[in-house]
Amino acid sequence: MPRPDTPADLDPTRAAAPSAFETSPAAADTIGWGVLGAGRFTPRMATTIAGTPGHRVVRVGARGLDRAAALADQVGAVAGDYEGLWADPEVDVVYISTTHPFHEEQALASIAAGKAVLVEKPMTLTADSARRIAEAARAARVFAMEAMWLRHQELMRAVLAEVRAGAIGEVVSVQADFGAYRAYDPENRLFDRDNGGGALLDLGVYAAAFAWPFLGRPDVVQVVGALTPQGSDHTAAMQWGYDDGRFAQLTATFRAPSPGRGVVTGTRGWISVEPHYAKAPDLALVHDRVSGGTRELHRPSRGYVCQVEEVGRCLRAGLLQSPDMPLDDTIGVLEVLDRARAALGVEYPTR
Repeated sequence: MPRPDTPADLDPTRAAAPSAFETSPAAADTIGWGVLGAGRFTPRMATTIAGTPGHRVVRVGARGLDRAAALADQVGAVAGDYEGLWADPEVDVVYISTTHPFHEEQALASIAAGKAVLVEKPMTLTADSARRIAEAARAARVFAMEAMWLRHQELMRAVLAEVRAGAIGEVVSVQADFGAYRAYDPENRLFDRDNGGGALLDLGVYAAAFAWPFLGRPDVVQVVGALTPQGSDHTAAMQWGYDDGRFAQLTATFRAPSPGRGVVTGTRGWISVEPHYAKAPDLALVHDRVSGGTRELHRPSRGYVCQVEEVGRCLRAGLLQSPDMPLDDTIGVLEVLDRARAALGVEYPTR
């Protein structure tokens, strides 16, 4: 983060002028959300927004107006199309929950309308696409963030604090797995390469986002895996290497369930985030090799609420990105996943 005395107009993380949430007590009461998309998992996030103090869903926009209306009824919002959502002056931030290939154009349209954006993970199919969103948001001086909820969980923040305080010494490695059994079905979006399907973007992005704050950008990316008959990645096992000897071992697969444990190992011990690290965990075990002791680290699991509150906190503070999930982390993870998919021979068709 920039020094506290950095002028606002020179600070790329902050809006050029105080936001309405900083200057207007009435505006500060409630942040208005537009929900773009009304797919299978969108209601969980929409109802969380509607139930979080200081936030409300103003409008739901979807290609299918019947689905938009059904979701809008659940959260007390107005239903309509995308254009109506972008034009609504009461919408402060747009949550984009459509499938991966549409995120870039919808985020850019939202930003062009002057709206902050929270874009469902993965932010885009490729790092170049995410970079374009980041550049547009910075140019427009609006907030943008990937909806990687694990990075806002209170337990994740606590684990990072333990590591930074030296509880396990110098970090040497990170291990994280995410496996789920899904019978192969070429009609299922998860396997549909044309719609951004594949284990890396749907599951591996969580493992990568978990490892990134502890290790950062790897120098070497190695990957083995298997593809579906239509060319999407069914299984991917990545090893990240660093010139100083650190490493990460990260796996993603639709062939079988896996425990979902995330482990950060250091010269003094290790911290194990108990399953499932990507699903709002509430328990980590801190193992101290020197003392031989193990202690429990508990933090309440609050689901998507932490993510909604982080957006509100950043908007009210005039921030253009979240310190928990900065845009450079999102882009960096996608750069690594781009390299891994290229090694596996997975290519997305140009839309």
